Amino acid sequence: MSVQLSALWVPNSPSIPTNFLPNRRRFSVSALSSQSPTIQIIGVGGPSWRDNGYGNPNGNLFDGFQGESDHWSDLDTDLYHWTKTLRPVQWFPGHIAKAEKELKEQLKLMDVVIEVRDGRIPMSTSHPQMDVWLGNRKRILVLNREDMISTADRNAWADYFTRNGTKVVFSNGKLGMGTMKLGRLAKELAADVNIKRRAKGLLPRAIRAGIVGYPNVGKSSLINRLLKRRMCPAAPRPGVTRELRWVRFGKDLELLDSPGILPMRISDQSAAIKLAICDDIGERSYDVADVAAILVQMLTKLPTVGGDTLRKRYKIDVDSKNGKIFIEKLAVRIFNGDVHQAAFRVLADFRKGKFGWTALERPSR
Repeated sequence: MSVQLSALWVPNSPSIPTNFLPNRRRFSVSALSSQSPTIQIIGVGGPSWRDNGYGNPNGNLFDGFQGESDHWSDLDTDLYHWTKTLRPVQWFPGHIAKAEKELKEQLKLMDVVIEVRDGRIPMSTSHPQMDVWLGNRKRILVLNREDMISTADRNAWADYFTRNGTKVVFSNGKLGMGTMKLGRLAKELAADVNIKRRAKGLLPRAIRAGIVGYPNVGKSSLINRLLKRRMCPAAPRPGVTRELRWVRFGKDLELLDSPGILPMRISDQSAAIKLAICDDIGERSYDVADVAAILVQMLTKLPTVGGDTLRKRYKIDVDSKNGKIFIEKLAVRIFNGDVHQAAFRVLADFRKGKFGWTALERPSR
């Protein structure tokens, strides 16, 4: 598909004011021209999954599954162009810089690392430095919110990680289905720690497992489900965990809950937009109206959603090339011209599965 930039809405293009701030704006009419959670363990440790060219708009991250490759590949290309001139999504590290330094120190003590990612955007919730930090340390990849993606999405990612030799667990931290298997797997992977200690005449000790990942991907909820009690603060918003904390799981496993660690800077704005859509970064980091408009354009192109789904829900015609106009129409129709409220409604509806549960990423084939 050839991309004609002039036919696409690009936020903050010359026709749109550059002082597009995340405040509430009003428009008048005349101004407008689920599935059951399961757990699945696949594969063995192996090469990095970042070797697939993620971040390269020509890398076809969205190559599809079961005959949908063209749709996902086109969406990947479109998203790259839509975000090229978007006012950058940016965050202010604050406590994250301190937590990153402390986490890198604590990693030296860990026998196994459990990296949690958002199952809707597994590649976008992969920290670019994580492979470097972990080195050869044993790792389990958890794709959380498994209940918020389709069976086809799960199959595509399961196939991808199996082919890359990566050990992955699909989980639902909210309901805790299968989390006990994750605890057993962590102890199995690090069993050689105490074998070596016995060989040296030392007493066995508890296995140390660190749980790491981006903000709001479900790390604390996963620990609470493992422990079957609320030991770590958890809430459906980024930044709840503010410091590292070790908790005991039985006699032979210790878990480290860590704050969400974001890169100090993010160069891939396509990934940043998806983090915002999935509520994995705070709302202060982005313009809600911009992000909702991009989401509308993405949903119209997703083969599992499409424009008809949006039309039926909001009773508004949708143009796959201009989500901004759709948000403005919705603001006038329902929210007395309040674009901020209209944008937030679309984002909230996606996060609640009102368009059906779907991932925003598919792996390359």
